[in-house]
This record gives sequence, C-alpha cells and structure tokens, in this order.
Amino acid sequence: MAINKFLLFALTFQLLLILHVSSESSLITPKKFLELAKSPEVFDWMVRIRRKLHENPELGFEEFETSKLIRSELDLLGVKFRYPVAVTGVVGYIGTGEAPFVALRADMDALPMQEAVEWEHKSKVPGKMHACGHDGHVAMLLGAAKMLQEHRHDLQGTVVLIFQPAEEVFAGAKKMIEEGALKHVEAIFGIHLANWIPLGKTASLAGSILAGSGFFEAVITGKGGHAAIPQHTIDPVIAASSVVLSLQHLVSRETDPLDSKVVTVSKVHGGGTLRAFKGFSQLQQRVKEVITMQATVNRCNASVNLTPEGKESVPPTVNDMNLHKQFKNMVKDLLGEESFVEASPLMGGEDFSNFAEAIPGHFSFLGMQDDTKSYASFHSSLYRVNEDALPYGAAIHASMAVQYLRDSNKGSRDEL
Repeated sequence: MAINKFLLFALTFQLLLILHVSSESSLITPKKFLELAKSPEVFDWMVRIRRKLHENPELGFEEFETSKLIRSELDLLGVKFRYPVAVTGVVGYIGTGEAPFVALRADMDALPMQEAVEWEHKSKVPGKMHACGHDGHVAMLLGAAKMLQEHRHDLQGTVVLIFQPAEEVFAGAKKMIEEGALKHVEAIFGIHLANWIPLGKTASLAGSILAGSGFFEAVITGKGGHAAIPQHTIDPVIAASSVVLSLQHLVSRETDPLDSKVVTVSKVHGGGTLRAFKGFSQLQQRVKEVITMQATVNRCNASVNLTPEGKESVPPTVNDMNLHKQFKNMVKDLLGEESFVEASPLMGGEDFSNFAEAIPGHFSFLGMQDDTKSYASFHSSLYRVNEDALPYGAAIHASMAVQYLRDSNKGSRDEL
C-alpha cells in the first residue's frame, strides 16, 4: 500500500513537472517575436501605418487624426484602451489586467518643418513633418501590440501601451503622468530610431543617457535713434552681443571640464536652449542673471522667459541599472552578442525622462543606418526612416515586456 502511494506521488510529481516544462517551452521567445515582426502580415501592416502617419503629421496636442488611427487599429486587434489621456494620448492594456504592470511608450507628434524629401508618401501638410521618427515609433509599438495580443494568454501580467503626445515641446509625458497613465506600472521602456547606429543593432547605457534640456527666450529693450548720433540712443544690439558672448562663459569658465553642458543662442531675435546632465536649475538661474546684468551694464532692460510658448524643461533621462541589465541580455538573445552597442551620453533631451523619474525606466536607440549612409539625422528636412528597422523595434518592445513580466513573476516565486 505504501509502495502504491509512493508510485502515485512520483507519477503525479512527474506529470506536474512535464506540464511545467511543456508550459515553459510553449512560451514565445524573442527570436519568435522577430520572425513574426518580419512576416509580411506584420511588416507590411506596420509600413502602411507608418506611411499614413507620415503623410498626415500633427503637432503636439493636435494629434487627433493620429490618435484616431491608433484607436482604430487597437479596436481591430481587440485591445482595450483609455482615451483621451493628455488631450490626444492613448493608453492600451494587454494581458491579465493584474500585476505586474510594465509599460511600453511611443511618442506620436511631428515637427513644424517643411519636408524636403521627394517621395510617394511625402507630408501632405505644408510646414509640418515627421522629422524625428515618431511615425516609426507608433508603427513599432502597434506592431508589438499586434504580436502581444496574439499571445496575450502567455503573458504573466499586464502590458501597458503608452501612445504619448507632445514630446517635441516636452509637455506630453508630464501631462500623461498627471492623468494616471502610469497607474500600477512598475517599469517603462522607450525606443528611439537612430541614424548613427547600424541597422539591426541597438544602443543604450546604465545611468544618464540624455541631458536635462530646456529653452529660454530673452527680450532686450533699448532706445532707438539715428546711427549718426549714437549718443542719443541706447543700443540693444550691443547689449545682445555682450549677452551672447557672456553666456558662453557659463560653459567655458563656470563648468567643470569633465561635466557636459551646452548653452546655445539659436536666434538673435528669439532665444536658445540649455542642456546639462547635472546642475540644470543652477544653469537656468545663471542664464537669467547674465542676460539681465549684461543688459543693465549696457543701459538696457531685459526679461527672460524659461518656458517660451509653454515649452517645459525636462530632467536628464536616467536608465535604471537593473532594467538596463535585463534589456542588454534580452537584446543579445534576440539579435546576437554583437547587436548591443554601449552608448555614449548625448546632449539631446527627451521628455521620456519624466516617466523614468516617476518610476524605473529604460530608454534605448535602435539603429537604422545601412551601407548607403544616406539616412539624415533627426530634425532635418531630409530625415527618412529606414522601414527595415520596424520589425526590430516591434520585436524588442514585445520581448522586453514579456521578459520583464517573467522576471517579475520569477522574483515573486523566489521570495516565496
């Protein structure tokens, strides 16, 4: 009798073990996601979406048609979502609806630029263009959503899809956070297409990857008069010239040479930008002081606005150490050992930093440059997206979400 009980226990345990192994082996792998993303069904679908978005660019908080397209595609996929979030933003949900929650983010706004690339799907809106790849970012996240929804029963938690407006004016992420886009979310991942990285490779680093960034606008007022009698004038041009020169000293004479800061006066009749990895608020204060004091020295008056046209400043984008390790390992499994490139910090700014400040976050760059070396940098009127990069982005999004959920559940089991 005891032997029979022992055999019954052994058989039951073996059966449970087989079921567990079978369940684990049936779960989708990163390489499987890449195969799916490269399939004509998914790839052609992403390309069609990306080209439609490219033809119809919309600026920050004006992405109504963009948002409508996203919601339509999510409806067709059977993905539940919240709308509106931050005016035009969309937040989708795939999985169990229960913890753990992990978010994937794509920005969706365009730039006030005239496209100079002549092709079949050129922007149809004069003075507006997708010159930073956000049309590609949306297409990649929708591609990930399509694959994740097909494998939703394998998900060990909930994937949150964040389609964010107004990245270019550094306002969308903050507003989405205020309206609850990160509710229950434990971690967030973002991807940006990059022309300086080869196709099929991705780059990132732990810690600060992008600088804190902001804008300033100064108005210097003097007294006009005739050029032949300058003693009767108060010349704001001289004051402005002194300001431009003095602002450069903030970097060359007030900053540790081992730190990175940039102060650029981009328009003499307008304003400029500020960028720093640390000491950003102090840099803002010094810019105000230099402008107002130099104006006073030259007998002029000056006013300084650090949020011109409502453009907010953003903190540095800091990648969480543990998320970076997970991301690096996943990319190597997906694309091979040579596919991951250790990035160098960049002085560009991204309002993804607001997400990564609120919860652990990770931001990476996805390569799209090929042997032609013909892909221009972002914010160029000649900017193009290499559509062959779209499957890589979709697969990375989907794989990272699945991997994070698995690791989170494994950690919970280990604790028990």
